[in-house]
Amino acid sequence: MAKYILLITAVIFFALNMGGSGFGVSFASSYGAKMLSRWKACILFGVFVVLGAVVLGQPVAQTLGSKIVRAGFLSKDTVIIILVSASACLLLANLIHIPQSTSLVTVWAIAGVGMYFHSVNWKTILYMVPFWFLFPVLGYFVTRFIGGKVYPPRNDNFWVYEKLVNHESRLRKLVIAANCYNAFSVGANNVANAAGPLFGAGITGKDAALLSIAPLFGIGSVVFPGALKTTGSDIVPLGTVAATIVCFVTGTLMIAASLLGVPQSIVMIKVASVVAIDALKNAERNPFSNPVTRKMYILWAINPVIAFIMAYSLAYVRFGIMK
Repeated sequence: MAKYILLITAVIFFALNMGGSGFGVSFASSYGAKMLSRWKACILFGVFVVLGAVVLGQPVAQTLGSKIVRAGFLSKDTVIIILVSASACLLLANLIHIPQSTSLVTVWAIAGVGMYFHSVNWKTILYMVPFWFLFPVLGYFVTRFIGGKVYPPRNDNFWVYEKLVNHESRLRKLVIAANCYNAFSVGANNVANAAGPLFGAGITGKDAALLSIAPLFGIGSVVFPGALKTTGSDIVPLGTVAATIVCFVTGTLMIAASLLGVPQSIVMIKVASVVAIDALKNAERNPFSNPVTRKMYILWAINPVIAFIMAYSLAYVRFGIMK
């Protein structure tokens, strides 16, 4: 009974932390442009995360539940270790208001436990790694290509600005719709970070896990809202056009990753797209000079390592020392 209580607590805590991080990158555009209040953004985020998880969440849940470590390996004990290790990394990121890659810390937490038992399927890891780099790079260059049609203002694109001024109210609605699209993509990919291990351990079915965990993301947006401000205003305040481009590119790449069964970081894609807009708007400035951006890169590099080491260490304590 105590083990079930600990497992449920770990799942809830992990999902809340993921919700806070996912909320920051999903609704940063409309929040940064002051189009939505935080509470309205929270409600929309929760609704579309649930939809994304139900409609497209199964492939990533399958990957995390059965393809990183051998079938039948996951248990209540190993799932608790995975969730505690990943949650600790996400809590650190949320406390310092930095959106963190929930997918990377989850994958490496699973790998850390699997490493202790010599059961990691490295072919699956090697399949995923190129996508972790490819999609943010694509996000940067696709955003820069599309955004280059609008920024900076030139004689040949001045007509675009005239159209935008005349349709400002419609554009604001489009930005909010694009943010909802991002929240849908979070549900399609990142909810599986908690649902996958539960499914892999046979604790619950795949669909039941996705449907029960997705609403916790919405609650997490209320509990951990700090990452929203960081992405929405501390990196680059986005206007309506830039916000729409960033959300469309990010959401589309995340959905592509979900269909491929790849746990992907929406944070890394989104920030790469935002940096592309910054490079277009401020050509004379180094887009990587922002101290907030540098802090993100450092945390992204460190946290998966921490998750791996922590998971391995906890597995050693639970199954080695306490055996």
